[in-house]
Amino acid sequence: MEFNHISVLLHETVDSLEVKPDGIYVDCTLGGAGHTSLILSKLGPNGRVIGIDRDDDALQNAKEKINDDRLITVKDNFENIASAVEYAGFDKVDGILMDLGVSSHQLDVAERGFSYMKDAPLDMRMDRTASLTAYEVVNTYSERELSRILKEYGEERFASKIASCICTKRQETPIKTTLELAEIITSAIPQKFRFDGGNPAKRSFQAIRIEVNSELEAIPRAIQAGNELLSVGGRMSIITFHSLEDRLVKNAFQKLERPCTCPTDFPVCVCGKKPSVRIITKKPILPTEEELEMNSRSHSAKLRVCEKI
Repeated sequence: MEFNHISVLLHETVDSLEVKPDGIYVDCTLGGAGHTSLILSKLGPNGRVIGIDRDDDALQNAKEKINDDRLITVKDNFENIASAVEYAGFDKVDGILMDLGVSSHQLDVAERGFSYMKDAPLDMRMDRTASLTAYEVVNTYSERELSRILKEYGEERFASKIASCICTKRQETPIKTTLELAEIITSAIPQKFRFDGGNPAKRSFQAIRIEVNSELEAIPRAIQAGNELLSVGGRMSIITFHSLEDRLVKNAFQKLERPCTCPTDFPVCVCGKKPSVRIITKKPILPTEEELEMNSRSHSAKLRVCEKI
């Protein structure tokens, strides 16, 4: 199936990087390669983009669609940005982009098991060579652990009830498909609350996907590693799609801008930790009304940007 993905906040994100013709840029989440394509259009012959993704479909799509020697693709988790940049032959970069979350392609291809709207085996792996799948999470995690994941990663108010229903159902027979799981989740939510904030399975599917792919743990590590790779004046631009991601990015940026750990009542800093970035976006950049109308998946998107000093 063709890799279809509409890049969110496309021009805002690439503009925020202030692309230099001879610069080296890292697209940590290559996806549909929309951001990478626009960056490449601004580069001269000596500029490069290092495109990282753990999804083979994304990497193959980029190679076929772009076919540009200035693009270096690396299959890896974006938290391993340092080794990807080293593999590409560089030690410093001029800009870093992260477009977090799941891609449109992963949602649209039923067999990937990301969507609660299409019937498929429970999978949800961004890297299809990884061992942990949604099937294992749903059928082998304890009720307590399932409840924790649904509450923490999905911010699901009925996490305990959903976890209990999942465990009851799987005692009869393993839960194998996305629609089967979606039906169990829906039945566990009181009817008057089922469609608060969209599909009743939305939050739980998000939570299980995050667990399968260890998405949240990777964000602070990737930001820290990316900061160490940035040249002075280089920028890091990150798009998030839910409050958990956005909070992690916001906090990580603030820690880089204000790293001092001295007690607040100390008259002067004695820890010696100096700021390494300045935050460009005091408030996140949001999609325009036009983009919201054109792409429903942009509704929760937020862009935050920092600059190395």
